[in-house]
Amino acid sequence: MAEVTRKNVMYSIPDDENASTYRFIIVAAKRARQLQGGQRSVLPAANKKPTVLAMEETRRGLVPYTDLNKEEEEFQPVAE
Repeated sequence: MAEVTRKNVMYSIPDDENASTYRFIIVAAKRARQLQGGQRSVLPAANKKPTVLAMEETRRGLVPYTDLNKEEEEFQPVAE
């Protein structure tokens, strides 16, 4: 497991055990696209920029996501 530094905590998803900055960026970008498409933010819109809202929602753990790699590992048949 990668060591979580103070810098990475700012750009990570709370339930992500690897504290992946890459995953944070992907989830926030997809959420920003949803907000640009008309979905409402779950946070009060103090800043109207969708990217800033999406990053804050993601940082607080308010954006649901699925790690497809983890799901594939769970469903791999066990070789005998």
